[in-house]
Amino acid sequence: MTPRKERADAARNREAVLTAADDLFARSESPRSVSMDDVAAAAGVGKGTLFRRFGDRTGLIRALVESRIEPLRQAVEAGPAPLGPTAEPRERVLALLDAVLLFKLDNRHLALALEEAGSGSPYQAGHYTWWHTTLEHTLQQLPGAADSGFTAHALLAATRADLVEHLAGQEGMSRERMREHLAAFAAGILPTTPVSDTPGASA
Repeated sequence: MTPRKERADAARNREAVLTAADDLFARSESPRSVSMDDVAAAAGVGKGTLFRRFGDRTGLIRALVESRIEPLRQAVEAGPAPLGPTAEPRERVLALLDAVLLFKLDNRHLALALEEAGSGSPYQAGHYTWWHTTLEHTLQQLPGAADSGFTAHALLAATRADLVEHLAGQEGMSRERMREHLAAFAAGILPTTPVSDTPGASA
């Protein structure tokens, strides 16, 4: 059965809500200060429309994050190396983590709002599951990698929004310095390829 196409007015309302929410979260001192009433008023729609469309405040934030992450998802699933599936596994793990960090830095207000949402765990969000699954699958391709599922969780923990916010906002760490630290941390965890397995190495 072909999915029913979204009505034009409903699509406009959805876009207006996402735009208004994005702006409010970006300008707020704390993500918790933004309410559904605030978003409805800014978007010019009834609060009932928000709840029918997004379920609750967490659902709204997740929808906004998902809309932002879609281009990155396409690059990871079908793009070229180093993010795409044809990349060498170790190179791809490092590129994936860098992409997560950059996404958190570029969307600090949204990432923090999602992690601070009281009605759901960030670990249950669709985008987190996707990142974890992609990392786990890539780690499984590395010789000597142990417990790829836990390792993927541990690596992603280094990109948590509250940590990124603390480093960037409180400690004033630069974007490039943060990327360097994350790359070094991940490289120290990942298994190294034995010399004997390196193409062209002498026996």
